[in-house]
Amino acid sequence: MGSADGPKADEADGGARKSREAQEDRDTAVSERRFRFLVAGYAVSSYGTFLNMVALNLFVYETTGRALAMGLFMAVRLASGFVAGLVVGGLLARFSAKNIMLWANVGQGAVMLVLILAPDGLLTGALMAVSVVIGACGTLFMVALRSSIPEMVGEDRRAWANSLSITGRSLAMVAGFASAGVVVSLVGYTAAFVVDMATFVACAVTVALLPIAGGKGADAAKGAGGKGADAKGADGTAARGSGAGLDASGAASAKGGRRWRPVAFLALAAAPGMGLMVALRGVDAFGSSSHNAALPIYSTSLDASNPAVFVSAFWCVWALGNIGAQQVIQRYAQRTGRSVGALGFGYGTVVMSAAFIAAFAGFPLAVTAVIALIAGAADGLTEVAYTSHLQTLPATLRGHAFGLSATFENLGFGVGMILVAAALDRFSPLAVVGWSHGAAIVVAVVFLLRVAGTRRVGRAGLRKEEAVEGRPDRGDRDGAEVSGG
Repeated sequence: MGSADGPKADEADGGARKSREAQEDRDTAVSERRFRFLVAGYAVSSYGTFLNMVALNLFVYETTGRALAMGLFMAVRLASGFVAGLVVGGLLARFSAKNIMLWANVGQGAVMLVLILAPDGLLTGALMAVSVVIGACGTLFMVALRSSIPEMVGEDRRAWANSLSITGRSLAMVAGFASAGVVVSLVGYTAAFVVDMATFVACAVTVALLPIAGGKGADAAKGAGGKGADAKGADGTAARGSGAGLDASGAASAKGGRRWRPVAFLALAAAPGMGLMVALRGVDAFGSSSHNAALPIYSTSLDASNPAVFVSAFWCVWALGNIGAQQVIQRYAQRTGRSVGALGFGYGTVVMSAAFIAAFAGFPLAVTAVIALIAGAADGLTEVAYTSHLQTLPATLRGHAFGLSATFENLGFGVGMILVAAALDRFSPLAVVGWSHGAAIVVAVVFLLRVAGTRRVGRAGLRKEEAVEGRPDRGDRDGAEVSGG
């Protein structure tokens, strides 16, 4: 009787397993299709962001007639992003990522409408409002998107999703920068601002129509059997352990009447080298400010009659390298199921910084084009590696870590713009970019040594564990693995 029922039971189990696998494949296809729609909306709004970065700066300068006002506009924008980075982790703990992304786009579209309708006497105030809202909402949207990707597409697909979103943003950057001058010159500032507003509305509609996990909604999605890190099981042990600890500390804080805890800093301390990684990101942003400020000056020295040509060509080639790197990373992730990791971030930062320094060394234009291509590819690699690594944190810590990262990036870029602008009055673009990106290379080398040391210690510990617990192929380690969860 048992032998008769055995095959039937096996067939039933096999059929159920195949049914579950088929359902998981369908769920994966649906989540990826939805994410592609979200990236399309994000790319449209990014086009508006880069369009207004050019159009608004030109408009500020034309309205005020002072370069100082343009600098103040940028400073307010960066400061708003800095503050938003500090509070976005708390917002994600209270509200869903979908709501934050939706209202971030609604806010940007609304403030552009205020600017369009503002009378001449209120233009200065409207421009400051635009600077504050665009800076803050841009950071809120970016952090909400990046921190929620594991819940949207699953832990094992985060490298693919990061690469796809960065590709969309890079294409939007090229289109925004390339078309800004044409749009402003042909149809004027008002029409450019209307186009900008429409891009934010389009993204808001896309977000509103899609079911998006993350933020406060992430816990509910997991509780309902949703698709997240715990559902996929890739980082389940770390997520359950760290999440439980944070929840316990949060409950104790509530009972004790303590309303604030440095959760973002606790998130960085929770993983080896995470704090140094975020610090390197800030130094990298400092280096980025140097080549952004030095490119127009260097381009003018090459062709004073038409300096915009070199700048536009450089960024177009850079974007091609970035997009090419994303294609390689997506295929690597699909083939291996792995992300490029922390080492990829460190090596990519070294290559990218060295390439930006070489771009100002006076090489022939053909060589400089190859250098720009390498810089773009390395920049794309670091972006995916960095974002994917922060996404390995538990959902309860991830938003805080991304928020603090955005704060460091805004701080590094803002401080860099001030120091670089002063330095360029006395030193050559090569010298300024050299010491700015040189600092990033030094910190990157320290980071790589830190990661290599951590891996050596981990391998030594694993060998010791295997020696104590027995041979891995005998299954003697099963008990340790279970208890470790």
